[in-house]
Amino acid sequence: MKIGSLTIEMPLFLAPMAGVTDGAFRQLCRDMGAGACVTEMVSAKALYYHNRGTAQLMRQPTDTAPLGLQLFGSDPGILAQMAAKVQDDYDFIDLNMGCPMPKIVQNGEGSALLEKPELVRDIVRTMAEALQKPLTVKIRIGVRPEKICGAEIAKIAEEAGAAAVFVHARTRSQLYSGKADWQEIRRIKETLSIPVIGNGDVDSAEAALRLLSGTGCDAVMVGRAARGNPWIFREIRAALAGESVPPRPLRAEMAEVIRRHADAEIAEKGEAVGCRELRKHLAWYTAGLPGGAALRKLASGLSCRQELSLFLQAFLSRGD
Repeated sequence: MKIGSLTIEMPLFLAPMAGVTDGAFRQLCRDMGAGACVTEMVSAKALYYHNRGTAQLMRQPTDTAPLGLQLFGSDPGILAQMAAKVQDDYDFIDLNMGCPMPKIVQNGEGSALLEKPELVRDIVRTMAEALQKPLTVKIRIGVRPEKICGAEIAKIAEEAGAAAVFVHARTRSQLYSGKADWQEIRRIKETLSIPVIGNGDVDSAEAALRLLSGTGCDAVMVGRAARGNPWIFREIRAALAGESVPPRPLRAEMAEVIRRHADAEIAEKGEAVGCRELRKHLAWYTAGLPGGAALRKLASGLSCRQELSLFLQAFLSRGD
């Protein structure tokens, strides 16, 4: 598929997730078959004011193309200036208009923009004019069930210069609960001439195929279903290629992937911070497994490589 001048060979994206999709996790998902990744969302204002912690959210040495930087904000000038400043490190820039978290919305950013169509037009136009790389936007289908506005906002974004639209098929009021409304993705796809990437409830290869066939969207984006489950990308990739879906991993393979993930986290952030970041991932890796509760308790205090080795020994001893 094409997003502006950018070619995406495999129409399968890792969604940006705050506190999850860091460089280490992006690397792992790319190794498993993701066709493109997007960074955790980054504040344009934080970039503008040289916030020291922001650099950790951005491109890492392990990142490979295609990679998008997701920015959030509400000031057209700052968003455009920061996007133009960092664009050489990325293959596309994505504007977040979907985050439903109160602290973002109350600041007039993220999905708050869904209620400000003229500001959306101004932001997208200003950013698109400042960029040589493609600009995409990430939206939700609406604010609440009685205020569905995704198609309207997506059309405004297209007219203002967006090269593609990512659609999370939930309203802002749903947060991450309830069922994604894929028919709204279909309606947005029928409204636009630029690519539409569907997101929401893609938790298996079969679901990815149903999303594509049921909506006509151009690509699939996987979010929460990838937590503790990077294998979902090789499964969807096989399904998209018309091949047999690989079996679920046995514990030995899971342990090796966890080890690789840990090594990447530690290389990126240092042993103490990397191990602390790994704790939540270990909770997701062990969800639903026999003995998972005991393993999560063991992981909850992880602070060094030695404790990681003890965790992996316990993980393998539980068997399949």
